[in-house]
Amino acid sequence: MSQIGIYIDEDAMDSDLVAALRSRGVTVITAMDAGLAGKSDDDQLAFAAEQGCVLYTFNVSDFYRLHTVWAGAGREHGGMILAPQQRFSVGEQLRRILRLRAATTTVRMRNQVEFLGNWG
Repeated sequence: MSQIGIYIDEDAMDSDLVAALRSRGVTVITAMDAGLAGKSDDDQLAFAAEQGCVLYTFNVSDFYRLHTVWAGAGREHGGMILAPQQRFSVGEQLRRILRLRAATTTVRMRNQVEFLGNWG
């Protein structure tokens, strides 16, 4: 079973969350790591797709809209995890992301959108 790698955009990037995920063996790439700070949402999603990563963001409405646009155009992405900003502590984000990763695979996440709030 292929473990999900996570690409974290600028909105959701928190050094404590990144460190906590990495310390648990999760492959994490951030917008800063990739040199994509300030780039468009489309660029962020395209990079995550190229890397085979699931995109994690707090930018729920824009990325959900982008998911719909990509689906309509027949473009594929590695999946998205959308979380409302300020709703979950770093510890809670970590627990929910790890729960989601344990329950799914890279293949199952392809072109899917998951809401972090559903993984409590």
